[in-house]
Amino acid sequence: MVRIKICGIRSDKEARLVLDAGVDTLGFVFAPSPRQVNPEVARGIITKLPPFTTTVGVFVNEPRYNIMEIASFCRLDVLQLHGEEPPEYCHGLSQRLIKTFRVRDSSSIQAMASYPDVHGFLLDTYDPAVAGGSGRTFNWELAREAVTFDRPIILAGGLTPENVGLAIRAVRPYAVDVASGVETNGCKDAGKIAAFVEAVRKAE
Repeated sequence: MVRIKICGIRSDKEARLVLDAGVDTLGFVFAPSPRQVNPEVARGIITKLPPFTTTVGVFVNEPRYNIMEIASFCRLDVLQLHGEEPPEYCHGLSQRLIKTFRVRDSSSIQAMASYPDVHGFLLDTYDPAVAGGSGRTFNWELAREAVTFDRPIILAGGLTPENVGLAIRAVRPYAVDVASGVETNGCKDAGKIAAFVEAVRKAE
């Protein structure tokens, strides 16, 4: 079964929309972004979540001590490193790790072999202006190369209810990750979330 992560949760209301749609992996962005949430707000949301919900904290080039402090304070289950963090940065962190690669060409995929300490790879669209959340897709043929690695591949970058089925059939990822594709005017949209989940399940 393809897992679904919905990223950029900023309120109890958005968390409920996601959970009500049957998605139990929620992403909280702690890096500068239109979807950034401060640790106090994130902790307030997370402490109210039901059991079996997975929380992912998204960080971009954050000092390790900051990540460890926020992860403990907010009770994060997984850390997503979305910047240029080197392999040695990933060693010795307590939470499970996802390392993001912003895909430009095959060299982006080959670099994954240098990260033995992470538990999964997230592939996003390269954009020189932003670290993530560009709303644009990339060449899924490159993502298919990544699936040959021995760790889970999470596909992101411009996914919507309209194209996620095609993406799953093309790549066969472990999971898909969406933010802007299920939003209207910058807020999570219950109808789009439901349509996204339905499209994923149909593609399976």
